[in-house]
Amino acid sequence: MNDTPNRPPDDAPNPDNPATAASEPAPSTALERDLADMKDRLLRTLAEMENLRKRTEREVTDARIYGISAFARDIVTVADNMHRAMAALDDELRAKADAGVKALLDGVELTERELLNVLEKHGVKQLDPLGQKFDPNRHQAMYEVEDPSVPAGSVVQVVQSGYLIGDRVLRPALVAVSKGGPKAAPAPAEPPANDNSGIS
Repeated sequence: MNDTPNRPPDDAPNPDNPATAASEPAPSTALERDLADMKDRLLRTLAEMENLRKRTEREVTDARIYGISAFARDIVTVADNMHRAMAALDDELRAKADAGVKALLDGVELTERELLNVLEKHGVKQLDPLGQKFDPNRHQAMYEVEDPSVPAGSVVQVVQSGYLIGDRVLRPALVAVSKGGPKAAPAPAEPPANDNSGIS
């Protein structure tokens, strides 16, 4: 019979030795750390998915509104050509034209109006800057006109119409700008808000 007592192996952790107990984490601490890590990953993934959803919605909206930009830019040149054709005929020529030619001219005018209506239905609006203050974001100045009767920097002639698509400029308006007149009046300042803090 063996009188030697049962000894644990040399590599087994000794609960009485504090160095051994500190080196191995308790099972609950490791689980808590894993749980916190998984929660952090889940929150990050949810945030990324929400950002992706918002970005996709924005891209879909932009594609719906601005996806026809190239096509619309080509179509507005057709509207320009129709407008130029009608502007080439002065009132005297129209008055002398026979009934068939007048009907043709009326048809071209109706077609031009319908084209502009269809463009507007799809979010493309014609700019009408005549008399407005020159805006370099929407207008392109072709030349200046000496006119002391209007404020300097006002649009006095539209050489070519501009167009907006949504809230972006599809094509800037080509304009003539006045010079020599009085400076344009600044926008009126808003009255200060009433401060009722001293009223009881």
